[in-house]
Amino acid sequence: MRFSRTFEASPHCLPSPNGKLVATLSASVIYIRAVDSLQTLKHISLPRGFTGPVAFFKWSSSSRLILVASVGQVHVFSVTGEDDFHATIRNPIPPAAKPVFVGFGAFDTQVCVCASLGLKFAVYDLVSSKAVEIANPKSHTTASVCRSFCFRPGTRHLTILTRMSGKDMISIHHPVTKDVQRSWFPDTADAQGLVWSPDGRWLVTWEAAAHGHKVLFYTSDGNLFKAWSGPQILVVADADIRLGPGVKLLAFSADARLLAIGDSSRRICILNMASVTESLRLQHPNSIAPTEILQVWQERVDDSGHHFLRAPQTIYPPNGQSAGNTATESGCALMAFDASSALLATKLDDAPSTIWIWDATTAELRAVLLFHGNVSRFSWHPTARETLLIVCEGDAYNSLAFMWDPLSDGPKALDFSDRVSNGKLQVQWLNVDGLEPAALFASDSRDFVLASLAKTEDEPVPWFADGEPPSMLSNNPPHLEITHADDEFEEEISELDDTFSFKKA
Repeated sequence: MRFSRTFEASPHCLPSPNGKLVATLSASVIYIRAVDSLQTLKHISLPRGFTGPVAFFKWSSSSRLILVASVGQVHVFSVTGEDDFHATIRNPIPPAAKPVFVGFGAFDTQVCVCASLGLKFAVYDLVSSKAVEIANPKSHTTASVCRSFCFRPGTRHLTILTRMSGKDMISIHHPVTKDVQRSWFPDTADAQGLVWSPDGRWLVTWEAAAHGHKVLFYTSDGNLFKAWSGPQILVVADADIRLGPGVKLLAFSADARLLAIGDSSRRICILNMASVTESLRLQHPNSIAPTEILQVWQERVDDSGHHFLRAPQTIYPPNGQSAGNTATESGCALMAFDASSALLATKLDDAPSTIWIWDATTAELRAVLLFHGNVSRFSWHPTARETLLIVCEGDAYNSLAFMWDPLSDGPKALDFSDRVSNGKLQVQWLNVDGLEPAALFASDSRDFVLASLAKTEDEPVPWFADGEPPSMLSNNPPHLEITHADDEFEEEISELDDTFSFKKA
């Protein structure tokens, strides 16, 4: 592994979505640093009237704008040296409320703000200086707000879940004007969220676990296509499935062909989205016997560091039950498909130190990774297939992360202790288009460093030494052009397609 030099960071330090820039907010100045040259391209001073702690610090999806928000103000800046675009939103929420979400909308020139107490969800247009408010958003806490709205891939229609008079309502809004184009009351008692499939064909909402298994599938124009009522009853022992708690998690594959549904059991159902029917079922076993095709790796910690040994015999993953009488949660806690949609990684609430890797096409268990500490999060590389990044909890894992792929001899420890202080590490993929080998961004809120998984000096890295040309990235910074969304979508979007238009002929 190869490292860049170390740079000063802060609690607000993020790489851009395209992996070409890093923004750091220090005191009242935002520093924009280029990944390829490792030089500061621009520094942006916050207005003198900016008060209060920073609550939100985010990039736009195009990597051209940066957002900084406190309780009473939102500021948006361009990140390129030749453009001084700056927009300000003052008092975006009612005085009695607090912002639980501030972020970019369907376009760079739109900002979404959700207030606490369920008062309103607002979309601000930075070009026209107009705002559209939607009352009674269903989820209005920091942990759940992002489940109550989403944007349709491709067309970028805003879709939001609200609740009025004890009833859930879903509405689809025009991507520019935010006019309501479709709205309806789903057949739910307490819908928990909604999500579009990656191809934009399906809109999915699901019922609260307390009301059993229920997932509703709508076409892109809001017509109900199918209601999924839980796993199929395959054997007599499955008869009680529908009496238990319902859906906890949903995860689409990157190609939108599969949908994984997890509940409070050790079971995960895989739906084939071509017919929206259950095609596979994954059952996490209580004991694991290694085979030629099933790799079982156990962590070993000694004076030389963290290593993984292949288990020679049947093992029993440790559970996460506490010593007291407090009941622990059960079921799937995390799951995600890799970029190829071939592998599914899962973590169970009652086995928090174990990661399970499944073949999503055959329902076979391919690998089990057992750590000493609890796994806090994992993420597949956004473009490289079958490459998993893992972060664990605990002081023993400060400045550590792990990387796994099917061809490696177990997870590989990535040690950043010589580069950053021995603190809690934030590690994420550096999403540079076409970059191979992959690269990482790591920060402990005091320093940050870039790391490449390159094994030799001959392999390219996303940055270059002084006086050398860049190996992977363009040396030209992105140019920001502020255009109104109406211009971009004038001909592309008129109204949603009507699935059942043939019935009206």
